[in-house]
Amino acid sequence: MNKKLIATIATAVVALTVSTGSAALADNGKGKDRLSSLLSGLVAKGTITQSQADAIVKAQSDVKAAGKAAMETNRAAVDAVVTATLGITADAIKARLKAGESLATIAGAKKDTLIAAITAEINRQIDAAVVAGKLTAAQAAERKAKTVENVTKRVNNLRPPHGDKPGRSDKNGAKPTQSPAAYKSV
Repeated sequence: MNKKLIATIATAVVALTVSTGSAALADNGKGKDRLSSLLSGLVAKGTITQSQADAIVKAQSDVKAAGKAAMETNRAAVDAVVTATLGITADAIKARLKAGESLATIAGAKKDTLIAAITAEINRQIDAAVVAGKLTAAQAAERKAKTVENVTKRVNNLRPPHGDKPGRSDKNGAKPTQSPAAYKSV
């Protein structure tokens, strides 16, 4: 199936969202289920074939998996920068963060060096996204302008326990000690 056909089908999906909206609302709101429901309506109307609908769902799944892999790669690169800058293992850092220390406390005198190293890595990732066509130069400039501030906040603030949502109680009913804004990702 060529790219023009997929683009045409995707445009048809968006255009027909209103007419098949009731089918899309019947699912649990998850992206894949919602898209599948929407495409089922188009298949039933004869607008697209089942194989075309399957190709669209697979393409969506592939894009999501690629995005997740890229995010994990970028996170691992930042983790490597942190461990190299501080000269301690990732496990030691995780244990200290879990014990309630911030990266600033763990870094001690190396805090400014850590902030500069993480900022450089994130800016490298932003540049790579521009080269890959995922960001425009304007979007990159906007993100880079905020990188030092965001990294500094992240290094200075305590992190919520892994998996907890900012502003919500933990398993024991305790509220976080910092505002959700303090946990904003870099």
